Amino acid sequence: MKHNEEYEPSRQMSLSEVRSYMICNFDRPLNVTTLAAMANLSPSYFGDSFKKAYGQSVMDYVTSLRINHAKRLLRETDMKLRDIAKTIGYSDEFYFSRKFKKEVGVSPSAYERASQRKVAVYSPTLLGHLVVLGIIPVAAPLDAKWTPYYYQQYQQQIAVHLKAIETPWNDDNQEITLLSAKPDVVISHIELPETNSQRLSAHGIDVFTLQSSGWREQLREVASYTGKEAACDSWIAFYEAKAATVRADLQSVLKQDKFAIIRLYRDGIHLYNNKGMKELLCDDLQLSLVEQETEPCNRPITLEQLASYDPERILLFVCLDESTRLSWLSLQHHPLWRGLRAVQHGYLYSLPSNPWYEYSPVAMNRMLDEIVLMITGKSPNAIQGVVHGAPFLGEL
Repeated sequence: MKHNEEYEPSRQMSLSEVRSYMICNFDRPLNVTTLAAMANLSPSYFGDSFKKAYGQSVMDYVTSLRINHAKRLLRETDMKLRDIAKTIGYSDEFYFSRKFKKEVGVSPSAYERASQRKVAVYSPTLLGHLVVLGIIPVAAPLDAKWTPYYYQQYQQQIAVHLKAIETPWNDDNQEITLLSAKPDVVISHIELPETNSQRLSAHGIDVFTLQSSGWREQLREVASYTGKEAACDSWIAFYEAKAATVRADLQSVLKQDKFAIIRLYRDGIHLYNNKGMKELLCDDLQLSLVEQETEPCNRPITLEQLASYDPERILLFVCLDESTRLSWLSLQHHPLWRGLRAVQHGYLYSLPSNPWYEYSPVAMNRMLDEIVLMITGKSPNAIQGVVHGAPFLGEL
């Protein structure tokens, strides 16, 4: 439905269609009775159904649409308060100011002066970009099982916990939860579906989509957008210095040792690599792999092929399902496996998916800590780092 499109009284609308009408016409006089009539429902039943479906009462939803649009106008235009009030459907600018302060916590003029916008992210990876810049989002995926590190570190600081799912924009409840955080912008590493972007825009929420693929470039994009360039430069300089220190420590121990990254899934052995691991091991630490894959890979190989590589060291992922575990228990007794140099010398390192499957500044820093501890036994806590834009001693 388009903005200010006329409602056809002869046609009964679904609850979703009424919601779309509200999104497109929030600047018009709206009330529960009129909206209920569009769905051919009693005001009471319509109100209950709407709140159950969308998590807010009808008029609270209208208010949030108006106030979020006002926030955008305050950020992006020089309009006077009385003109903003009329634009979003309020005839009285003083009533608008009272409603705004009740919803946002500050007056419109104070909000206009404030420089920092409320940020939300759908991806745990982008949470790993924000926190190194000193930005705590108002909403982000936090789950004790799927994002344990961020959950333990930030569960008290992040007000709204989203579900850690692969396609959050396909979940209506996820969007309702996001809207409850009242963000000014959602930062995304992939293009959101147009319908989702339009709905967020209708609530006065901008969507900023990263264009870069490398974590350093992505971090610079986020920093430029949020005005955190100095924190970004400081953090990247810290990481480069730390990587150089770790590289020197590892080279004195490893000499010419080659690594194989192995992923076990069910009864299969895979030669594995992902973007973060390749950049960390090959680019930042200049370590050697048995096969220098230029792209992420998950290539099936036989135990005989692995034995022909016979790497000095193995980084090992074992999937957590029961079938894989049984295969892994069996594999450990196979003569070819037991004959591998890495196994015989005790240079077999089991890796968790967290942080090794994540691609973010936080994950890269944590992987640095883990690799130096695995190979040298040196505690990463002695290496100075940066968190929330300030120096600290300890893990990020």
